[in-house]
Amino acid sequence: MKFTLNFDTLMRMDSTKNPNQEPGHLHPITSVIREIVTIFKKIGFSVAQGPELEDEFHNFDALNVPPDHPARDMQDTFWVKSDTKKLVLRTHTSSVQIRFMEALKEKQQPFKIIIPGKVYRNEATDATHEAQFFQIEGLYVAEKVSMAELKGTLEHFFKEFLGPEAKIRFRASFFGFVEPGVEVDVWYKDRWLEMFGAGLVHPSVFEAAGWDSKKWQGFAFGGGVDRLVLTRYGIDDIRHLYSGDLRLINQF
Repeated sequence: MKFTLNFDTLMRMDSTKNPNQEPGHLHPITSVIREIVTIFKKIGFSVAQGPELEDEFHNFDALNVPPDHPARDMQDTFWVKSDTKKLVLRTHTSSVQIRFMEALKEKQQPFKIIIPGKVYRNEATDATHEAQFFQIEGLYVAEKVSMAELKGTLEHFFKEFLGPEAKIRFRASFFGFVEPGVEVDVWYKDRWLEMFGAGLVHPSVFEAAGWDSKKWQGFAFGGGVDRLVLTRYGIDDIRHLYSGDLRLINQF
């Protein structure tokens, strides 16, 4: 399986010029993903990808999600019928972390990746929720990794993305695949906004991917690209991003 995503098409403006053709407009989600990729590439991250149709092991088991966790229920997950194994439309891009580490388990080495991609949740839609949306995931693995490095990385990103006045804070939280886990709040326009979940990679995640959890450490973070779009452009309803209404797209 190929993991390094070729973003040439995404990152390249169309060089062809037709004087009789009105130029098009990038969708705001595309613009934001391009900007995120650029920011993280400048600090050494590469881009990875994985399948949107995922198996239960990579989507849940390997990420330390218990068998009785409510996220596995039909209320949260789109399960796909299969004669061979349980398949889901991935509920997060975290599954790519496992696949990437599996591909490197024979030659384990430090790495930094970000994973932009579409995910799916079986839930009712409203102004802040959609059944499909985009996430950005990050993973850094080395022999020694600290929460300070995680905070510094995220603070750098948000200052680049939202402006120099942005600052972050960590609040203790629980996610099965990290320990300790935190919610990441961002100070933006005189208020705190909940943006990402993050933490240090749980040893069980390394072991599930075939890595030596006594040698390697890592930090991971993830959040919704759509939320970043809404924040950046002041859009008040996530459904506008998927309506296909050109009046929205033509503003960008």
